Order: sequence, then structure tokens, then C-alpha cells
Amino acid sequence: MKEDPAVKPVLVVSRCLGFEACRWNGAVIPSELTTLLKPHTRMVTTCPEVEIGLGIPREPIRIVREGEDLILYQPAADRDVTAPMQKFITGFLDDLKTVDGFLLKSKSPSCGTREVKIYPRKGKVAVASRGSGFFGGAMAEKYPHLPIETDGRLLNFRIREHFLTHLFTRARFRQLLENPSMKGLVDFQARHKFIFLAYQQQVMREMGRLVANPEHKPLEQLLTEYQALMTRAFDRIPRYTSHINVLEHALGYVSRKITTQERQYFLNLLEDYRDERFPLSAILTVLQSWLIRFEESYLLNQFYFEPFPKNLVEITDSGKGRKLGS
Repeated sequence: MKEDPAVKPVLVVSRCLGFEACRWNGAVIPSELTTLLKPHTRMVTTCPEVEIGLGIPREPIRIVREGEDLILYQPAADRDVTAPMQKFITGFLDDLKTVDGFLLKSKSPSCGTREVKIYPRKGKVAVASRGSGFFGGAMAEKYPHLPIETDGRLLNFRIREHFLTHLFTRARFRQLLENPSMKGLVDFQARHKFIFLAYQQQVMREMGRLVANPEHKPLEQLLTEYQALMTRAFDRIPRYTSHINVLEHALGYVSRKITTQERQYFLNLLEDYRDERFPLSAILTVLQSWLIRFEESYLLNQFYFEPFPKNLVEITDSGKGRKLGS
């Protein structure tokens, strides 16, 4: 299966992640993932704190509770920067016509999507709670159906593979919406069937029934309902057992054509994946090599075996959050 080179997700990225030394302390954060993604995506970079004129370097800002509200506060200058940040966010959203996903700086009071420190009041006080940053939270609220992740979480290979699969699937669906047709929707469902099977089997069946269209719904309505089902399908990381079931099913297509040693090697890889010592993407690469060798065109046509460009496959892992989504 060959990926259409024209399909490039539009990805909003925090500018400090490998692009510009714009952190509060004047640093740039090395990001291997953004480097790998650059040739395969159209990136929109931003640093909200710089955009509202805080400068580089700058005194840190924090989220502080003030009465019933949360404000964005710069303690060193005793300055409330909530209004300019909200104005920037509104303008950014107005200008953002096309987007497929977000890769943002973790724990940032502007870009963070979770685990951002929230202080109970101004002054030298301990952190009271944690939540989302102003910009990251606004993006998640505006685009709850899109993949939104932070650099820290993407160090975990299960989260990273989920994010990349969701991101590139969304981009392919956006391409369908730009030139909609019933034939295109049928083809999209057929080629993504194994992905949706691994994510949520019941939702995959609902998608299949919808595309069959026994009620003869108009295409526009079908696409709207289909997109809602796809959002449900991607609302959690798939269980490893679901992936193993799909992989064992796919193995059946070539099981009699490979050697006993090859088959045992693959089963051993599945056990390593079950124990979360090996990423799914690396196992798919092994299986895909057999599909090419034996010209299994039906399976090669499935995006499941190459849901995103293969040079994005990485086996490194932070070792954190292994049970997330299991």
C-alpha cells in the first residue's frame, strides 16, 4: 500500500518544540518527533506568550484563581495578562481555517492541556490544583474531536501511535470532505476497516451499516454522521488485546506461506507487545513485509498496516503511562 503524498495533516505545534528559542528562559526544546513530522505535515507554529508581547526571555507566568475566575498572571511584574491572551486566542481561532491536530508544550500555563499548575491566589503559595493552560484548553474545547497531545505524553509509544494514527486518519477524511462522493466514503470505510476494528468493533459495525445506507440518506448527512462515529472510535487508546486479535486474524492470511520459525518469531513479538515491551508499529512492519512478499492485496490496501508514514515508527519509549488506555 502506498500512502498518497498529497495527504499532509495540518498540525498546530508549540513553537518552542524544536523551532525557536522562545521559552520563558530563552531556550528551545529539542523535539525528535517534530523533526520527523516536518516532511509529512503542514505545521502551524505559535508561541502565545510571545504573540502577546511578553518577550524572550521573560518573567514566568502562572495561572491564578481570583474569586470564581482563573487569570493568567506574571508575578514579577504584578501583571494580569488574561485579556491579551484571550484576544490572541480569539484571533488565532478565527484565522485557523484548517486543522487536523495539535502538538503542544506540556505543563505550560499557555499551551498545556493538563497537569498545568493552578495557584489558589497571588503571592508565594503552594499549588492548589492542576488543569489546562489558556491556549491549550481553548483548543481542546473548540476541537474536542481532533487529536490534541503534548510533547511529554508522546514519549510513550502507545500514546504516540494513537496520536499519529488519529492525526493521519483525520487528514485523509478531511481530504474526502474537500471532494465528497459516495464512492470516496465507501473506499474510506473499506481501507480503514481494520483500524476501526482495532479501536472499537461495535463502532466499526455502525460505520459499516451507515455507509451501506439502506435508508438512502443524502451524502452530506452520511458524512456528518460518519464523522461523529469516527470521533467515538478514536475517543480512547485501543486495548492491546484488540490489536492482538486483528494481528492474529491478519497472520492467518500468510500463516501457511511463512516458515515455522517465522511464525513463532511473530508470535513471540505479539507476546512482547502484550507485555508492553515492543511497539505496535514495529510489529506491523514485520507483518507488512510478508504481505508485500506474498502480494496480499486486500490487506495491503488496509491503512492499518501503515496508518502513518513508516519513518515515523520509533521503538523508544519513556516507560511512563504504560497502562494508559489498556
